[in-house]
Amino acid sequence: MNPILFAVIIVAGIGLVAGLGLSIASIVMAVKTDETVEKLRAELPGANCGACGYSGCDGYAEALAKGEAKPGLCAPGGADCNEKLGEILGVSVEMTEPKVATVKCNGTCDHVGNKMSYFGVSTCKAANMMYAGTSDCNFGCLGFGDCQRACKYGAIEVINGKAVVDPGQCTACTACATACPKGIIEMMPKSKVYAKVLCSNKDKGAVARKVCEVACIGCGKCKKVCEYDAITVEDNLARISPEKCVACGACVEACPMNCIAL
Repeated sequence: MNPILFAVIIVAGIGLVAGLGLSIASIVMAVKTDETVEKLRAELPGANCGACGYSGCDGYAEALAKGEAKPGLCAPGGADCNEKLGEILGVSVEMTEPKVATVKCNGTCDHVGNKMSYFGVSTCKAANMMYAGTSDCNFGCLGFGDCQRACKYGAIEVINGKAVVDPGQCTACTACATACPKGIIEMMPKSKVYAKVLCSNKDKGAVARKVCEVACIGCGKCKKVCEYDAITVEDNLARISPEKCVACGACVEACPMNCIAL
């Protein structure tokens, strides 16, 4: 027999045996997929934001299929997505309260000065490592746009040195809140009007007033005029409960620093 032909036959035989072996192995060792998980995952938006409380869309889909999670927790997907999840599972869906990201700071460049010039990496995380950032206020928005870059929906823009959220675009995925090294972005109720303290400064009043023209000074005047027990003052900072607030506007008028808005 021709040596070349013999070699070709040997190689072809080895390839055939190896291919057959791989085919058998793929069948024997195949990981069975749950069709329900696949259907649920197909309806989820793929944001992998973790707002539902799970590691991502895959984790949420698996938890739903096992009965360990409730449909209705996907903020980016909205009502339509959550209703479809309920249909797949054959259960009714209790929608969670729609929320929107809120930047608890109103310290624009017009209201806050800078304590230093910064020429490092242009991110909030990096700037925050240098004496808590460039701003005179150690608690306010840094303005380098980490939250803007983290938002997949184009809902955040840095304007005049401060992050601004477009409520119509925000899906409350929490990506911006996670990205903010100051922790000043919170998910707040979207469906009702209520007063908000746009400040996170916990310094005493005299110090807060010195670094920012619109800082909360913890004076408590807003609390005194609130007839609905919606306001508390802790750590020199006023906080308003959205659930109790009726948007009467009394606190807005009483605030000497103009840091409360409806």
